[in-house]
Amino acid sequence: MIKLSVVGIFADLDEDALGDVERHINRKTYAAGTQIIEPEADSSDVYLILSGRVRIVNYSLSGREITLEEIGAGGCVGQLSAIDGEPRSACVFAVSNTDVGILSPSNFEKVVKSHPSVAWNVITELARIVRTSTRRIVDVSTLGANERVIAEILRRAQKVCDSDGAAILAPVPVHSEVAGRVSTSRETVARVMGSLARKGLVTKEDNGLHVPDVRRLEEFLSESIH
Repeated sequence: MIKLSVVGIFADLDEDALGDVERHINRKTYAAGTQIIEPEADSSDVYLILSGRVRIVNYSLSGREITLEEIGAGGCVGQLSAIDGEPRSACVFAVSNTDVGILSPSNFEKVVKSHPSVAWNVITELARIVRTSTRRIVDVSTLGANERVIAEILRRAQKVCDSDGAAILAPVPVHSEVAGRVSTSRETVARVMGSLARKGLVTKEDNGLHVPDVRRLEEFLSESIH
């Protein structure tokens, strides 16, 4: 059985405290492609990702799918509705076979109030969500579609940049997934990626998408904006 210690909000709990949390949790496995949370649903359970990966999406008025985030083992989803009691604001799918621990809203409240470190970690996670949302709003408001694609690749590269200033994005970013994250079309992503490849700013290799000079990609984005 996968231990709850893999979940980030429980990172500071000792074995006794984890045992206490475990008593409040129901475990479930979702097959890849299964919808875990429906938008506007009244349920307010919190889902702790023990293994696998989930994708959080929303839909524009025209029906276009917008990827808000992908979360792997250690993350959690659904905490907003558990906190404020409002309907779900997004849809969550299992990207791969995914094991979750499920906390009802009342049990989530008990755990948060009983363990101050969990409360602080939840606050930290909510702050991260706000920052991510703010960045996306700024990007959509100030950048064109091409620049948003480049900015997304740059952000991913900066997270895994090595000491030589290069990065490998593994696996290669899926065009439809990138398009969903930056609110554009898959065709636009393909066109931009092709342009970056021709300029030598990215190359597709067996182990992923290679960004040979992250700083150069950043400078290219800056030049494109101005």
